[in-house]
Amino acid sequence: MIQAGTRPFWRATAALTIASFVTFANIYFTQPLLPIFTEEFNLSPLLSSLSVSVTILALALSLLFYGPLSDAIGRKNIMFGTMLGVAVIALLTAFVPNFSTLLILRMIEGFFLAGLPAIAIAYISEEFDSKALTTAVGIYISGNTIGGLSGRMVSGFVTDFAGWHWAFIVMSALSFLCVISFAWLLPRSTHFQSKPLDWKVAFRDFRRHLDNRSLRFAYAIGGFHFFVFIGIYNYITYVLNSAPFNLPTSIVSLLFLTYLAGTFSSTLSGKVAKIMPQSVCIAIGIVMMGAGIAATLVQNLWIIGVGLLLISFGFFFAHSAASSWVSTHATFAKASASSLYLLSYYLGGSIGSFYLGLFYKFFGWNGVVLGSLMILVLTGWCAWKMYGIERAESSRAGLMSNITV
Repeated sequence: MIQAGTRPFWRATAALTIASFVTFANIYFTQPLLPIFTEEFNLSPLLSSLSVSVTILALALSLLFYGPLSDAIGRKNIMFGTMLGVAVIALLTAFVPNFSTLLILRMIEGFFLAGLPAIAIAYISEEFDSKALTTAVGIYISGNTIGGLSGRMVSGFVTDFAGWHWAFIVMSALSFLCVISFAWLLPRSTHFQSKPLDWKVAFRDFRRHLDNRSLRFAYAIGGFHFFVFIGIYNYITYVLNSAPFNLPTSIVSLLFLTYLAGTFSSTLSGKVAKIMPQSVCIAIGIVMMGAGIAATLVQNLWIIGVGLLLISFGFFFAHSAASSWVSTHATFAKASASSLYLLSYYLGGSIGSFYLGLFYKFFGWNGVVLGSLMILVLTGWCAWKMYGIERAESSRAGLMSNITV
């Protein structure tokens, strides 16, 4: 098993972080461009947001395919092939003649983007020592934040200086470089045990995971948090592009530097989870998200920036803890369990823009804040139920220890 702090540990975590960078840079690449698509293609904000939503939706549905497939044929080759597909599609998108074609390519790209998140956590859980697992998951998820941040900044700055078509060309070139680095750095699987590809068994495994009460709460938290997170960042671009701020796309993209808080918090969450319950980590993340969302009501750019920092910190802190919860509470078919978590996660992200879009249409930004806080109340209840599960597990472990003695 890969031990924490060793050379294989850093090679593997670097490779997975690079792959995570590619994945999330491409998922969120169009987010700063939504006002530009609205103007250039004469779209409503809700329709423009489809350039993010259809990608996430296709990614979510594809997770059900990649999890069982990787349980049968392995991890690394699928991750490499899908990342290569992402780079090719990004290049093709630079030459689309209309928004409909762009949406089709973004949907196909979503299919390829699912390859990494469906498999990476399973690879980590199989290849890393138990003491290294939570740290590795935290570092891997930090790549999510770096990728999401970088993709948004590349699209914002390149679009302001050369147009959005060139932005996709630059993103494609970066993706190709990362694919090569990933293939060189990632060690081959040594503890993978193949399962015959049987879709009946796969869906039976999915059903068994869904019957697991402790996993259902984690799935709900992942989905609803991403539901809020995507919607917040989609519609804040319209707020900042309009009066009283009137910021250009490149400056709006700088606010996505708040993602760096998530890079730190996802790694920190893995360390904190070693000294306190994972449910408490999730609750801490929820409180911070709520505080950050409320702060965006203040009509001050600096305070909005602080609010986005808190949202990013809290979101990724909770997400890292919920991901680790699934890894530790799934006792079989771990790739399938992780796929279900990510299915819920990305389905939430794909429909969050529609839910919050209605609040934005009728009530403006105040409505977006209200709709988001309503969801956090629900996830806070889920975290409370998970805390009860952890207390029950701890009591059972103590009882067994006494019986053994």
